[in-house]
Amino acid sequence: MVIVDKSGVHRLEVRCCECPNAMSPDIQMFRHRFFPASFNRPKTVFTLDLECGTSAMNYYSKLRRMTSSMFPHLVPDRYRELMRVARQWRQLKTMKWHGFGHRSDNPSTGELALFCPACPQPGINVLLSEDESLDDDPSWKYTRSFVMDGNFKAEHLHPIKPFDEVWLSDGLGFMVGKDRYKMHLAEAADTVEKSSCNNHRAVNQANAARHKLESTGIGGVACARHGCFVPHSMVDFQKGERQATSTIKHSRVNHGSLADK
Repeated sequence: MVIVDKSGVHRLEVRCCECPNAMSPDIQMFRHRFFPASFNRPKTVFTLDLECGTSAMNYYSKLRRMTSSMFPHLVPDRYRELMRVARQWRQLKTMKWHGFGHRSDNPSTGELALFCPACPQPGINVLLSEDESLDDDPSWKYTRSFVMDGNFKAEHLHPIKPFDEVWLSDGLGFMVGKDRYKMHLAEAADTVEKSSCNNHRAVNQANAARHKLESTGIGGVACARHGCFVPHSMVDFQKGERQATSTIKHSRVNHGSLADK
C-alpha cells in the first residue's frame, strides 16, 4: 500500500482485519487516521497530517523530492488521488461546519451555505417576545432587499470527460441544483428582443450560443444592504443575459430555504 505522509511517499505492507465481524477496509483506514483514495479495495491512503499553504502540484512534487532526491520520478505519482481526496475532505469539513457532523439526515437545498448574518431573521438572529409576532409588526421592519447581477467574464469550458464529473454538493450551497436548472431552461421560452441601441450588446446577444463554453458567465442574488449572497440562488449562464436565468434566481429566493424564516 502507498502511504502519503508529510514525511514523504512510502510503500508498506498493510493487512486489514478479515474477521467475520470486521469493518470494511475503508472504515478501518479511517479508524487509524488514514484517508483512503478508494473505498472498495484501497491501495493508496493519505495521513491526516498533510497540510500546506501552496498548490497541490508543488506540494506533492516536494514530497516526491523528499522521498527520493536523486530519482523523484520513480516515486509513485498520486497527484490525481490527492486532488480527489482533497475535494472529499473539504466536503466533510463543510458538512461539519453546518451541523451535519453528527446527524444521520442529509442536507437539503441550500443548507450548506449561510445567509447574511446582519439581515433580520426572526428566530435566528432576532428574538421575539411571547406576545410578539411578525403579523403585529410593520412590514418594513423585517423586510429584506435583494439585488441581482452577473459576471459575464467567468467563462467555463466543457469538461474533457463529463462522465467522470461527480457533484458532491449539487444544489446544497449557493448554486441552484443542475437538474432543476436544466428543467427550468427547457420549459422557458426564449423571447428574441432587439435593442434600439447599437452598442447595447447585452440585449442583442442574449440568446447567442457559444458552443465551446459550458457556461458563459455566472449570476446570483445578494443582499442589497450587505452584499452577502443568498443560498441556492446562483446560476450559470449558457448563452447571454436571458430572462429565464433571472427568473429562476428570483424564484429560488422566494420559494427557497429562506421562505419560512
